[in-house]
Amino acid sequence: MKKIFLFLMFIAFSLAMSAQINTDRVLAIGRNALYFEDYVLSIQYFNQVIKAKPWIAEPYFYRAVAKINLDDYKGAEEDCTLCLERNPFLVQAYYARGIARQSQEKYVEAIADYDKGLEFKPDDRQMLVNKAVANIQRKDYNDAEKTFDVLMRAHPKYSMNYLTRGAMYSEKGDTVKALADYNKAIEMDPYYAPSYGNRAILLYQTNDLDGALADLNEAIRLNTRESGYYINRGLVRYQKNDLRGAMDDYDQVISMDKNNLIARFNRGLLRYQVGDNNRAIEDFDVVIQQEPDNYMAYYNRALLRFETGDYRGAVRDFDVVLGQYPNFTPGYYSRSEAKRKMNDQVGADRDYWTAIEMENNSKKGNASGQTGNAMASNNTTGQGNDATSPDSKEENTREKSDKNISKFNRLVVYDKDEERRNKYQSDVRGRVQDRNVRVDLEPQFVLTYYEKIDPVKKIVYYDKMIEEYNARMVLSRKLRITNEEAALTEDQIAVHFASINDYSAKIETQPNNADAWFGRAVDYMLVQDFTEAIKDFNKVVELDPTYTMAYFNRAVVRYKQLVYNLSQVSSTDDLSMSMNSMNFKMGQAPAPKTPSDVASAEVKDKKRAYEHEMITRDYDMVIRLNPGFVYAYFNRGNLRCVQRDFRAAIQDYDEAVKRDPDFAEAYFNRGLARLSLGDANQGIADLSKAGELGIINAYSIIKRMTSN
Repeated sequence: MKKIFLFLMFIAFSLAMSAQINTDRVLAIGRNALYFEDYVLSIQYFNQVIKAKPWIAEPYFYRAVAKINLDDYKGAEEDCTLCLERNPFLVQAYYARGIARQSQEKYVEAIADYDKGLEFKPDDRQMLVNKAVANIQRKDYNDAEKTFDVLMRAHPKYSMNYLTRGAMYSEKGDTVKALADYNKAIEMDPYYAPSYGNRAILLYQTNDLDGALADLNEAIRLNTRESGYYINRGLVRYQKNDLRGAMDDYDQVISMDKNNLIARFNRGLLRYQVGDNNRAIEDFDVVIQQEPDNYMAYYNRALLRFETGDYRGAVRDFDVVLGQYPNFTPGYYSRSEAKRKMNDQVGADRDYWTAIEMENNSKKGNASGQTGNAMASNNTTGQGNDATSPDSKEENTREKSDKNISKFNRLVVYDKDEERRNKYQSDVRGRVQDRNVRVDLEPQFVLTYYEKIDPVKKIVYYDKMIEEYNARMVLSRKLRITNEEAALTEDQIAVHFASINDYSAKIETQPNNADAWFGRAVDYMLVQDFTEAIKDFNKVVELDPTYTMAYFNRAVVRYKQLVYNLSQVSSTDDLSMSMNSMNFKMGQAPAPKTPSDVASAEVKDKKRAYEHEMITRDYDMVIRLNPGFVYAYFNRGNLRCVQRDFRAAIQDYDEAVKRDPDFAEAYFNRGLARLSLGDANQGIADLSKAGELGIINAYSIIKRMTSN
């Protein structure tokens, strides 16, 4: 791996050399990669700039941002410090270092960074939120409240103020104030799922199971892919003796994440309780495979194996448990019974008398040790010997980190620390822009080599033109059409830099080889060098004016470059917005624009109009050359949505679904376009169809639009 990394550094550096203009270009390419969340690649570019010009501040800052997104908080802190040594007036570096330090639990240092940043930008919302959270994390609730006071004066209509303060009051145990803040947050933004999720936890803790269930139902309606809501709802349903409902929730979690150990463990317990022993064993198998030191899973599996007649397997599992917990009396009784079933009378008697001796030596005895066989320990509901009835929540559940073996048959819940982190994580990571208050288009399609694996949306994209092109084996790997691009790994980055060199050598000997130019253009696109990619696509269509895929990808890359370039003249909030945002605020009034905003908008509008025209021409050419290529209609429709020309966009989506009646993304985006024109009935119908075809986020939007 080290050799690959060094090789990559050499190749990337050859692109930049040491000239000023080249260094600037490499920095710009790195920022491209950062903006499009290709963090590993971006770091490689920033490394080259730092090596060439170690005295400038910006590459250290951008590398820190990339490291934060890769959870390398120590490295990010160091980079921010290096940045500020070179430019102590770069406010964003204080913010980024605060995030890095806060994520390392260096709360005092993080607060100091936020305070320094606030000297330059006193009303900065994100820094104020993070400062408040840091004070909460260090249990300084007085300073946290003071920060909230400042935050609410500066941003009175920001619902996250109340949600975060509510979490603080909940942590303090002030349930009345916490509930009031959660209620206010929901009143201000009734479409943000975490507000309901947080309130549900509070209601559960105050024994309002019906209220908690209602809130979790709503949270799941708004965000169908958050596993924590299903896990919590499963717990609430269990407390209400709705075992089937609880099991359905754990089923849903596991369908989204087959290795979710809380869901696996709890489902195993429930399956055991209803007599589904073999499938319960399967769940505990997965838990043990992922957590070989989960002795509670071993003990439950041992009991299940005993029930199914696998006495030898049961003994092996009992051996593991007793090796870790040699004073666990029920384990000896249970193993005694299993050995007796195997006709190992000597071993059975030895275990039995060991247990008797342990009980006699115990001053108080062990309540769970009063059961004399395996059968007596198989109450997986938490009732009976080991726990009280489901009415006592604290005594039939355990936190994930609780290793008390006597709690082997209790449902697992999140640790309090983990629950706390989940409440504040989005703020600490500075992802305020990701709040569920806007609706995004399904992204544009691109011809590439890689795509993300979506465990829910399992749609296969196909086009005859692409298949025929791949069959010619023109490129070193197969192209695929996707709108779920995957960031490159370090090894893949090295491969594509090497591929650029290979194509360059080929082009030198075959300057009229359009396929070689196209292959290199795709490589440049993958390493986020949009300028060079466009140059190569230009050359392809110059050599072959019928090269449909070159027009298509050139349009895609032009749009990416436009989005990135415009972000550089935008505010910090704008920079983090999705390129596919519809700005569909569900009735929220837009923020008033300052004179600087107006000036910036004029600059952006001129650039945007020209580039939109060039992109449109490319898609027009694709459609002229291949009228059946539905992805060109789709992408052009997306562009028209961005232009706010929703009627034209709908026409494009119409063509797409006419040619492909199962084109889920086209239905989804057409639905959003129709909603933007006020056509709720048709818009919801399209979203319903999109949901039916696999885009489950459609249901969240339907819920929003149909809620009163």
